[in-house]
Amino acid sequence: MSTPIINEKESIRKKTAMPMLVLGIGSMVMLFAGLTSAIVVRHAEGNWLKFDMPISFYISTAVILLSSLTMNNAVSFTKKGNTKKATVFIIATFVFGISFACWQISGWSNLNSQNIYFTGRTANAAGSFFFMLTWLHLMHMVGGLISLLVSAYNSSKNKYSAQNYLGLKLTAVFWHFLGVLWVYLFLFLNYMNG
Repeated sequence: MSTPIINEKESIRKKTAMPMLVLGIGSMVMLFAGLTSAIVVRHAEGNWLKFDMPISFYISTAVILLSSLTMNNAVSFTKKGNTKKATVFIIATFVFGISFACWQISGWSNLNSQNIYFTGRTANAAGSFFFMLTWLHLMHMVGGLISLLVSAYNSSKNKYSAQNYLGLKLTAVFWHFLGVLWVYLFLFLNYMNG
């Protein structure tokens, strides 16, 4: 009698997982939309420091775009039943994610060397918002990196198959969202500081 209950729970989980992820992504979109709107309003008030975005942020943008390609390959190989190659591409995506984080931190250091700070007597709203948006994005990336580790483990243990790879699909959707969100922030921040 317990098997039908387990199958029913699994069926419910599969039906609700993607809508829950979409709901979470929707709340993140609202958070970043609110913050970017606040920047537009504050920018219009004047006294906005113009500064060049450090090259580290350009490199991190290229890295996160590459990570989307490796994530696509991971899903593609899983659909073909090749979990060994899928695992390699999930790990590659994780490595690109760590690289993205390192380039972001390097960018913050470069900003500090230009006397652009998050807080303090010499801080300007432009720098403060820049640090806040990039830091918030990076905090969401941590969640994506944890998802990638779980997906890599599950893939290495052959828990995914061509017919059953929901966990990896959810990770891929979230990872691609983080990439799109970063490209939006990158372009927005370049425009506001240009």
